[in-house]
Amino acid sequence: MSPRIPSEAQYLTRRHRSAAGSRSFRLYLPASHPDRPKGLILMLHGCNQTPEDFATGTHMNALAEKHGLALAYPAQTKRQNRGACWNWFKPRHQMRGTGEPAILAALTRKLMREFGLGRDDVFVAGLSAGGAMATILADVYPDVFAAAGVHSGLARGAAWDTLSAMSAMHSGGAPTGIAAIAVTRAGPVRRIIFQGADDRSVNPLNAGFIVAAEMGEDVAPTRVGKRSVRGRDYYRSFYADPKGAVLIELWMIEGSGHAWSGGRAAGSYTDTKGPDASAQMVRFFLDKPP
Repeated sequence: MSPRIPSEAQYLTRRHRSAAGSRSFRLYLPASHPDRPKGLILMLHGCNQTPEDFATGTHMNALAEKHGLALAYPAQTKRQNRGACWNWFKPRHQMRGTGEPAILAALTRKLMREFGLGRDDVFVAGLSAGGAMATILADVYPDVFAAAGVHSGLARGAAWDTLSAMSAMHSGGAPTGIAAIAVTRAGPVRRIIFQGADDRSVNPLNAGFIVAAEMGEDVAPTRVGKRSVRGRDYYRSFYADPKGAVLIELWMIEGSGHAWSGGRAAGSYTDTKGPDASAQMVRFFLDKPP
């Protein structure tokens, strides 16, 4: 099912080609800023999803319209992966300059040039396998992305083949054998992480491994708050740098499984009860540190 869009907005079908490979993608351009959007979010769907399904479930197009943002939804197909998953668990797809990260970074750079956008206005978000790939892009292309939204994802280096991927998803996977990527002059990539505490597909321990990979194994949150929405409790942990700037927000959602929090029922892998991951990701992306 394709999401509804305003009559003046554009929802285009394009194909990106680069030396690393090609992918088709849907591009949402808001009616409010079709030629000069204020920012760009690369949206990475999960396994057995399509860009249209992901757009519908996350209702991200409506938020993009509200804030004047462009959205790019690349499509992974069953030709590249049997389950249409991004290949986050294969070594060549966890590094800079090769495989799917190189394809996605090249696509993003092309759109940045087209719309005159700088790194500070470019973000990536994903669910499950797409969340794992969003983490990889944040790690290996910090010069392209200013922030990442990771929903039900895993850390880069949590797996290196199909068997280790299943183990990491089931039991949690700490990064192993992955070379660190030097932070560029652009600064670290901020991250907002959502994880269902009752997720049976991706062990909730993986959210902690993403935090530890970025902040260190012994890191403790700067502060933690507990709230509820529509009868559902969630814990929100903040991790800040020595100057007090928040680098990571971790949302652990009680009673939620492997689904996009606050999503729409018309899309797959959604939990309508909330909190609204899409709205919070956009808020985090646009709330830039001083």
